[in-house]
Amino acid sequence: MNSHASVERAFTKEAMDSHPDSQIVTAVTHWTDTLFSFRVSRPDALRFRSGEFVMIGLPGEDSKPILRAYSIASPAWDEELEFYSIKVPDGPLTSRLQKIAPGDRVIVKSKPVGTLVVDALLPGSTLWMLSTGTGIAPFASLIRDPDVYEKYERIILTHTCRYAAQLEYGKAVIDLARTDPLVGDVVQEKLTYYPTTTVDTSIKQGRITALIDSQALFTDLQQPAWHKDTDRVMICGSLDMNKDLIALCEAQDLEEGSNNSPAHFVVERAFTG
Repeated sequence: MNSHASVERAFTKEAMDSHPDSQIVTAVTHWTDTLFSFRVSRPDALRFRSGEFVMIGLPGEDSKPILRAYSIASPAWDEELEFYSIKVPDGPLTSRLQKIAPGDRVIVKSKPVGTLVVDALLPGSTLWMLSTGTGIAPFASLIRDPDVYEKYERIILTHTCRYAAQLEYGKAVIDLARTDPLVGDVVQEKLTYYPTTTVDTSIKQGRITALIDSQALFTDLQQPAWHKDTDRVMICGSLDMNKDLIALCEAQDLEEGSNNSPAHFVVERAFTG
């Protein structure tokens, strides 16, 4: 390790050990050269609804924290918090965050917010969770929440990435949910997972917007097209995907909901994944 890196790490450790919002990293998994997940201890004061996000970060050079919004990928009942992140080589936060290891500390603010919660939706029978990239993170939380399965007869999670390797985190989360002692039985009964790729050859290829527009998604799942009386939609992904899916929802007379005014679909506008 060079002297600059040693000083930077020493500064980070000193700052983090004394920071009131710092939490200990308990596990890190690198899924690809651009994607990783990590788990941290949970602040005692943190109470959140599955699907919400918090601000996390590290101290900057002037000791002021560099914070970004991250969806909590673990369910509300978990004793730890999990996050799923991209690696941006020159990113102010992720260029350093991707180097964390168990025993390190990160800042976790205890004020959860977000619209990807079942409370922002009207009652329905089928819940669609549509994600691209790291946008699967809030749904990784929701599919392990018993409350979701009490409210819906069927839950469909789609995850679209450019390459097949980028789907591995989602597959691992699905496997974990299916074997979870709390929700495993109902997950097996009610949850459908629909992964697609846009570059690599895979079982199902294509952008989720194109698969909806062509009706291929509904044909594949033997499911009728969206109807405002029965279907509820959650959207989390890239900015372009979000816009296109909003248009597709509105074309079916679905209205956007919020925490204060539940409706037929919700989209996370705080960040893009």
